[in-house]
Amino acid sequence: MSQKIEGTPPSAPVRVTQLAGQVSRAGDARDRAIEAPAAGDSLRLTSEAAGLQALRQELATRPAVDEGRVQAVREALASGSYRIDPEAIATAMLELDAQLGG
Repeated sequence: MSQKIEGTPPSAPVRVTQLAGQVSRAGDARDRAIEAPAAGDSLRLTSEAAGLQALRQELATRPAVDEGRVQAVREALASGSYRIDPEAIATAMLELDAQLGG
């Protein structure tokens, strides 16, 4: 099935900037600053969001890997003294499942 396209091409799309109510055409020069919204706008974080933000900042200061723990496990594996505790693993998995709402 083929379709014939007729008519004139559509005009350039219009982009609406809601921050200041300005309207400009897509592709227009962007050398003009957009004005800030009127005073009085505010943002308030919930306690959960503030807690997550604090946690993120705390984690950003810590190393991704505990090198001391990695070295201890390597040494235990090399010496044959590393023991796996299946009960501890199962308990941790069940706790994680409960936290995730499972």
